[in-house]
Amino acid sequence: MKVVILCGGEGTRMKEETEFKPKPLVEVGGKPILWHIMKIYAQYGFNEFILTLGYKGKMIKDYFLNARAFNNDFTLHTKDHFIEFHNNGHDDFKITFVDTGLKSLTGERVRRVKDYITGEDFMLTYGDGVADINISELLGFHKRQGSIGTLTGVRPLIKYGILDHNQQSGKVEGFKQKLVGGNYKNFSLNHDFIINGGFMVFKKSFIDAIQPDTMIEEALLPLVEKGELSLYHHKGKWKAMDTYKEVEEMNEHWQNDPFWKVW
Repeated sequence: MKVVILCGGEGTRMKEETEFKPKPLVEVGGKPILWHIMKIYAQYGFNEFILTLGYKGKMIKDYFLNARAFNNDFTLHTKDHFIEFHNNGHDDFKITFVDTGLKSLTGERVRRVKDYITGEDFMLTYGDGVADINISELLGFHKRQGSIGTLTGVRPLIKYGILDHNQQSGKVEGFKQKLVGGNYKNFSLNHDFIINGGFMVFKKSFIDAIQPDTMIEEALLPLVEKGELSLYHHKGKWKAMDTYKEVEEMNEHWQNDPFWKVW
């Protein structure tokens, strides 16, 4: 099954890091956050990735084309450009790089990779969040639910859009995206809410329901109305980075509590 990772955004709220490189290449523990996400999936046997490239996408291509040299000691024979790797550590990824446009919104990026997705289902996530999630359990839940889509619900800060859900049926009943950046000062910190933490699974047919030039979230609302969007409740740890402060926090976690390091 293919894993689509949304890599095209500019990361405007963390200019300290993204002015000169794309957000997925921001480093955590000396490795791009994108690499950490891919390692989570690969641990469960899902190592075929489709990267939707936009802002400074060539840098992501360059990183993976040269990753073996970046991560190993080697001797270069300049006469014939032969490279002799010494420790020769490398990841087993199969990556399709797709230029999906500099300004494309997330839904449009998914539309533009449709031809590269094979099989009935595909997985989708953002290029900035990690979790100690069991991908096999997520996929098994999606299959049992039989819904068109499955979101992974997590319980972090309230600045993100909030998902209403039925705990008995596992179905999403509402999607309060308007809370993002809104007035939530009076919102109870004890409220039993969860948000979309990425790590999504969809039937390929979902792509046909995405309208051109839209955000992926806009296509979720019709699924909610039809009872076709399920929620996998991840009760473990999750973190995303949207600001420079969160980059620092992520690096602190890597040093002291790398909870997403399931490999």
